[in-house]
Amino acid sequence: MSADQTPNAVVRRLDPGRVTLVCFLLGALALLFLFEPGRYTFYPRCLFHQTTGLFCPGCGSLRAAHQLLHGHLVAAFRLNALFVLSVPAAAWFLTYWLVRPNKTKVDFKFYPALLWTALVAGILFGILRNLPFARAALAP
Repeated sequence: MSADQTPNAVVRRLDPGRVTLVCFLLGALALLFLFEPGRYTFYPRCLFHQTTGLFCPGCGSLRAAHQLLHGHLVAAFRLNALFVLSVPAAAWFLTYWLVRPNKTKVDFKFYPALLWTALVAGILFGILRNLPFARAALAP
């Protein structure tokens, strides 16, 4: 039995899927950092907003992410509060997925109550952000 086959040896091999995902995310974050979404047309536009003139729960997420990358938390929160509040949870899930050992199965336990709460929060956020007092507060 060689030294690297001992039970106590910690051998980590890079998973190509994880490396690809990290490279893609870093590239997307660099692009978002360098090019402001409101000034460049290569970013996708919200079809719901173009059609109805109302803000969906995701409207402003790219601009909010751009502001977060530049350290402007208040500006990001004004653009999309739900996105800003969800970033820590998304970062935790991504980190958990990236650092787990290669052979272990990811076993996230999503409870129906959690999913329903997230759905209701998204719908309420979408409704509340389109009310007149909210639109006046978000106007430039």
